[in-house]
Amino acid sequence: MDYDLRDPNRDDQDLLSFGTGHKATGLYAMWAIRDELARLGAPELLPRETRLRLRLEDLLGFRKNPTQDTPLFRRFASTPLDGHPTPMTPFVRIATGPSGVGVGASIGLALAAADYFGADAPRVHILEGEGGLTPGRVAEAVAAAGAAGLDNVLFHVDWNQSSIDSDRVTREGSSPGDYVQWDPMEFSYLHDWNVVHVADGFDMGQVLTAQKRALELRTGQPTAVVYRTEKGWQYGITGKKSHGAGHKRDSDAYVAALRPLLGDDVRDLPEVTDPSDAVALEACHWATLELVRARLAGENELCGEAAARLGAARERLHARGRTPRAGVPRLDRLFTAATRETPQGLELAVGSKTPLRAQLGAVLGHFNRASGGAMLIGAADLLGSTSIAGVGEGFAPGYYHRVANATSRTLSLGGICEDGMACVLSGVSGFGRHCGVGASYGAFLAPLGHIPARVHAISQQMRQALAPGRYAPFVLICGHAGMKTVEDGPTHADPQALQLHSENYPPGTAVTLTPWEPQEIWPLVAAAFRAAPAVIVPFVTRPAEPVLDREALGLAPAAAAASGVYRLRPAARGSRDGTIVLQGSGVTYAFIQGVLPRLLAEGLNLEVVYVASPELFDRLPEPEKRPTFPEELAHEAMGITDFTLPTMYRWIRSDLGRAHTLHPFMKGHFLGSGTGERVMLEAGLDPDGQLARIREYLRALRRSERNGIRERLAVSMAG
Repeated sequence: MDYDLRDPNRDDQDLLSFGTGHKATGLYAMWAIRDELARLGAPELLPRETRLRLRLEDLLGFRKNPTQDTPLFRRFASTPLDGHPTPMTPFVRIATGPSGVGVGASIGLALAAADYFGADAPRVHILEGEGGLTPGRVAEAVAAAGAAGLDNVLFHVDWNQSSIDSDRVTREGSSPGDYVQWDPMEFSYLHDWNVVHVADGFDMGQVLTAQKRALELRTGQPTAVVYRTEKGWQYGITGKKSHGAGHKRDSDAYVAALRPLLGDDVRDLPEVTDPSDAVALEACHWATLELVRARLAGENELCGEAAARLGAARERLHARGRTPRAGVPRLDRLFTAATRETPQGLELAVGSKTPLRAQLGAVLGHFNRASGGAMLIGAADLLGSTSIAGVGEGFAPGYYHRVANATSRTLSLGGICEDGMACVLSGVSGFGRHCGVGASYGAFLAPLGHIPARVHAISQQMRQALAPGRYAPFVLICGHAGMKTVEDGPTHADPQALQLHSENYPPGTAVTLTPWEPQEIWPLVAAAFRAAPAVIVPFVTRPAEPVLDREALGLAPAAAAASGVYRLRPAARGSRDGTIVLQGSGVTYAFIQGVLPRLLAEGLNLEVVYVASPELFDRLPEPEKRPTFPEELAHEAMGITDFTLPTMYRWIRSDLGRAHTLHPFMKGHFLGSGTGERVMLEAGLDPDGQLARIREYLRALRRSERNGIRERLAVSMAG
């Protein structure tokens, strides 16, 4: 690898990414030994700031919480090292851990590096075991790397045949596998990867020869180096049994395992009589690490050789002179393009009809052109259907290929593969110079994209510890959302999709968007980019919708949606009859076109509130939030939503309001197929159904108010 130990934040250096992160102790130990060798052999190679290093002292922080209060952890200001690596660790660009997500995200890193640097892009070395190849999302991501010709990916596969439950994970020769009937070499060949086989992964001559060969290949395809190994080699517990807890401290087997490293010093290993004593255990760990430090201090030749190699890696990187390619995209322009005024060409004529998905594609396309192509896009074989194809307009047609079509912004991500697609695109954003954008049915993408989205949010937040700055957003377009998709049936129209993401991340890391009318798309998307969260999840419907004359209807302007929650039609002055909270395009069009005129004709004075993004609303200063949605409205209101009842709980606080709130599961069953209007009728969310429930709510509210007055009078009289 060509990298600079002194600066772990350089974009132009090669990266090592642990596919699943299960070997976290190996990574941390390797980094700490590397730091110690440099400290002893060439301290000038080390970063000036301690936070950019991983020292022996930091190993005291393994699986420790930042609140850890043991004395040495505090004395050394040890870094709390997560159970699976995150970007709080130097040289770790993305968090990994959930099965298969890290492989796809690591391939996304390589893709973004290839696009940003062009011909001489940084290499991304991915370390994984054969068990980590078995998740379906890995096959999808590996297929994407092969299709794109990502020759800057090197996959190092530790083929030891042992997972947690099996000692024969894959087929090997004529012996069938417990889980899959391929071996890692066949798996790689299938997806058009180069393969270099290391028959004995403990023979360093074979290892180095294979790695040298891998770097020399010029086929234009990614490369897998497959090392045949044994899990638990020379540890005394091998195979699947070596997973989990190791030798008991102070046992003969524990001492024997450390003897090759410590030699006769192993006799000085401290003992701990009470393993539950955190202070004593920490002192024992540190005493052991001090033995390692002392052993290394006596190895002058080793320290000198290691320091020379670290220096050479840095010099090679300098000599390569990697610079961003001509016409490189500018992620920062996504944020500066997020104006409050709708740009010319994106305005919509009143009376026209357009799908929300089409307007979203046009809006994101504007952002992409403004940034010079910072958005790399993918869809689950639904580029046109979800209208995400509009984001790639103005760039090379067809799918991205590292050599043949490098200026395309459209990625081939394995086909109908929401799972792998989301993983790869999260890594694209994780590199920090792009915005990955994926689209599919919300019913599928919301759940399948949730894990990589959550891990991306973790990555971006943790990275602030080493490289403070603005998050690089990852966008999941949940298209064909809501009941108007149900000609495809209940399998494709899922009201629960929003609940998976709404307010489901730490504040500031994610934003959901639920526009109801096409004119709201620009103000909401622009507000989301101004907020610069790690994850943006818009929900848009499929059919063409009318562009309304909001002013003539007495509705708030579309720009009001940018506040996240707004009064769609404020109550007139005087006594208010009640409050309606709406969320979702289907129910809101039904309300505005089929219910509101009848309520007004009856002389009812209602406060009508729309929820376009809880997370954008949360960003408002308190003085702005209170007038928009004071607590008294929440205790009075009923809701009508395209989504699930729990998404209304924040806005509807009373038992009365919740009992009258309308939602797709209200009748206790999944809805059937048919036209959107028919399905809304089945749910009771059609205009007549809404009107009937609103009248019930208003009658109940009046009874409740009268009862409340009587109760207060009774209390007053008793006093």
